[in-house]
Amino acid sequence: MKGCKKSSYALMLLIWLLILPVPVRSEPVPADPALIEALQQGGYNLYFRHEATDWSQHDSVNQENDWLSCDGSKIRQLSAAGRERAKRTGEFIRGLNIPVSEVLASPYCRTMDTAGLLGLGAVQATNEVINLRVAEYFDGRPAVIQTARELLARRPAPGTNRVIVAHGNVAREATPVYPGEGEMVIFRPDGKGRFTFVGRIAPGQWLQLNQAH
Repeated sequence: MKGCKKSSYALMLLIWLLILPVPVRSEPVPADPALIEALQQGGYNLYFRHEATDWSQHDSVNQENDWLSCDGSKIRQLSAAGRERAKRTGEFIRGLNIPVSEVLASPYCRTMDTAGLLGLGAVQATNEVINLRVAEYFDGRPAVIQTARELLARRPAPGTNRVIVAHGNVAREATPVYPGEGEMVIFRPDGKGRFTFVGRIAPGQWLQLNQAH
């Protein structure tokens, strides 16, 4: 009987591992300079969690579209430090000649602002990566997780990368990689509904990577 239980547990664990879309990585790892050379060739989805925010502020959503507010008394916004860091990150990316053909962002101000401050192209709002805290307005959490995964599996234009600026909770549930504020997570889409985790770059690693190139 005990042997049967162990076999059942092992089978359940194997099934769980097989259905994960990407490897689980919970902590930042040293950025590999070879990542930059790969990104310069294009073909990746670059998922940014919005930059640093003012945690004295809180999201207050009482009805549809409350999350679109740029009023810090209603929805958490970027901090001054976060805004400056987003600008620097964008400068580093442009300096490294990483091609970007599309910039998508959750419609929250903190994500739209981060995307705009990166200066990597016109920003298009998308509900495909909306914050899971308001998922009830978008057919529920499973639906948002699924649309996020579908977006991450889509290939960008040939020779370029797609930038996606969204939320930590979406990344944690859809990938599952849980980035810090301002961190970039790199995924390789196969264009057939799947994607692979490639690496991650924390905000403080960009200077080192620029110096290495």
